[in-house]
Amino acid sequence: MDFLSSQKYLLNKHQAKELFPSGPDMAVYKVCHKMFATLTAEGGVPRVSLKCDPDLALQLREQYPAVRPGFQMNKKHWNTVILDGSVPSEQIQRMIDHSYQLIVDNLPTLEREQLLASKK
Repeated sequence: MDFLSSQKYLLNKHQAKELFPSGPDMAVYKVCHKMFATLTAEGGVPRVSLKCDPDLALQLREQYPAVRPGFQMNKKHWNTVILDGSVPSEQIQRMIDHSYQLIVDNLPTLEREQLLASKK
């Protein structure tokens, strides 16, 4: 995945919003006011940061050199993926899905139910 395909996939998540709270160089993706990803090409290097289960985060870092501890994030719960083509697109999509689902699963019950109901 490259920058544009990552952006499109992130925005296709149910009720995902793209915001630029720190300026035009970094997009923040949220669902129900909770961040599940950031995307930037700052410095000419496209990268996406995604929330991740800590054990899975370590496994992905071992498997793919382009997956690193979260850049300017909690390194236990976030990975940053350098979008250089070395990580298969399907894997990045699974990582995005996982990040989104972690956020949805941890929403307050009422918010989660409203989100799921709006999907129908």
